[in-house]
Amino acid sequence: MPSIAENIGQIEKGLKQETRLIAVTKTKPEEVLLEAYEAGCKRFGENKVQEMTAKYEALPKDIEWHMIGHLQTNKVKYMAPYVALVQSVDSFKLLKEINKEAVKNQRVIDCLLQIFIAQEETKFGLSEEEAVEILTSPALKTLKNVRILGLMGMASNTEDEQVIRNEFRGLKALFESFKKYNNEQISMQALSMGMSADYTIAMEEGSTFVRVGSAIFGSR
Repeated sequence: MPSIAENIGQIEKGLKQETRLIAVTKTKPEEVLLEAYEAGCKRFGENKVQEMTAKYEALPKDIEWHMIGHLQTNKVKYMAPYVALVQSVDSFKLLKEINKEAVKNQRVIDCLLQIFIAQEETKFGLSEEEAVEILTSPALKTLKNVRILGLMGMASNTEDEQVIRNEFRGLKALFESFKKYNNEQISMQALSMGMSADYTIAMEEGSTFVRVGSAIFGSR
């Protein structure tokens, strides 16, 4: 079995210059995260706020924590002091809550809008219309402590590479078209798509963040 360090090295070697690796560390114990950290990986993605906060408190403070799971408004306050990027914003209500907690912590919190691109009904995310509504909403201008830096999406869970590629391609096109909304608060620069099974396709289709768990740590 290759080590975590070897896996990270292998993945990093294959990434394009503009693509950054997020190690998906959910359910992994702290010592395993430390192994990834010591191999030079300092960008971790978590699905649950409580788990992320416990790890944040225990681990080195130069780790960049990304929230990649579905986020409930009542959990925002726990991660507001330290989270680097909230990738899973799927409502204006959530954005308002993130802003409220960011104000309390005297910081600006960067966010991605999660877009629904898959064929399964179970995945969260905004439709194109809902995303446009947020980006063009006059109320957004009042949320001075959040910044929208791009989009995130999860492809269908399928063996059909063409389906996956088309979904990523569609999200990239949306990302490009949303650049017309750029202002002080909106800056379409990050496109997060691709996980262990499909990150190479995502990278070919223009992803700037890939969220990789099992390809680093082995299957759960």
